[in-house]
Parts: sequence; C-alpha cells; structure tokens
Amino acid sequence: MTKSFIIAIDGPAASGKGTLARRLAAHFGLHHLDSGLGYRAVAKALLDAGLPLDDTAAAEEAARALDIGLLDRRLLSAHGVGEAASTVAVIPAVRRALVEKQREFAGMPPGVVLDGRDIGTVVCPEADVKLYVTASASVRAERRWREILAGGGDAEYSEILADVERRDARDMGRTDSPLRPAADAHLLDTTEMDIETAFLAARSLVEKALAARNGI
Repeated sequence: MTKSFIIAIDGPAASGKGTLARRLAAHFGLHHLDSGLGYRAVAKALLDAGLPLDDTAAAEEAARALDIGLLDRRLLSAHGVGEAASTVAVIPAVRRALVEKQREFAGMPPGVVLDGRDIGTVVCPEADVKLYVTASASVRAERRWREILAGGGDAEYSEILADVERRDARDMGRTDSPLRPAADAHLLDTTEMDIETAFLAARSLVEKALAARNGI
C-alpha cells in the first residue's frame, strides 16, 4: 500500500470499541492506538503533580511531552484517571496537541486502527473505514462495573452508571470536537451483541474496504 490504511473507531466509554480495535489490529496486522490513553496520561501527570485539572498551561505542556506510542494501558487504567481524563479532554490546547500526535501516528505503514471520541470526525476524516460503536448507558455501566470487580476492585453499580452518564454529557456537549458519529460511519450497537459478533461485523466491513481499495 502506498498510503496508510486507516480504521477509525469512535464511541462512548465502555462501548467495547477498545476491545474491537485491538482485535481488528491483530487480525489485519495493523498498528493500534487508543487515543484516550493520551488524555489519561495528561490527567495522570496533573494528578501526580498535585495540579488542578483545569490548569490549561500545565495540561498542554504535559500533552506536548507525551510519546503516544509508549503509553502503558495498565498504568493508566484506573477508574479515577479515566474520570479525570474526561475533564482535561475539554481543553482545546490539549486536544490540538494530541490530535497532531494522533495524525502522525495514523501515517504509519501499512496501516492503523485508532479508537477514541473524534477519530472519524476530526483526527482522520479521510479514514478508509469508520465505525461508531455504542451501547445503552446501563449496559456500558454494567460492563465497567463487572470489569472493576473482576480486577479485584470495589465499586457500586449506581455510581458507575452516574459516572458514565456524566462522561457522556461532557463528551457529547463539549464545544471542541464533540462525540458524534461521522456522517459516513457504520453504526455498531453492542447493547445486545457480544464481542465476537461485533468483531465479525466489523471485520466484514474492513474486508470490503480493503477489497475496494485493491481493486478486487
């Protein structure tokens, strides 16, 4: 391929887009980037330094210092870091800095799978395949709750649901790059769909795009 093949996957928290992105990247031999890890890393840097999450200058500095190809998912997976990330993600300077890095990553051959909130609409509007993965808030909250319990943590479902709804409101309501499906995105509602069914549906869409690109 003369140009990187790009799969853009967007959707709200706990919709299953990250798992789907990793499966697709592994299956097609593509690089993967969870764009949300960048925002989590910025948030963690501010938390670790004892700085307020609305410190725009410090947040932008942290964003520009990141190497988004070397972020540790395990280190950044804490629930509190995710909540804080949703707060720093509304800062335009942070978004601009990370979008630059995400676009650079998207050029890696032979191709990439990027998942996040604004990949198909802002970061890579020229993506070869765009997916919008969603599910009901109650199902997403239950998934996150079970994930925390399985990891040995302690959480109340009602609190997780309230957190999911707050993050949705912030992500969809922000002025800069709000969460929404691209006009040409394929919708995958995983409310009543397991990951294998979602993967097979997404794989079929990617295979069609690859065949069209290769003139098959």
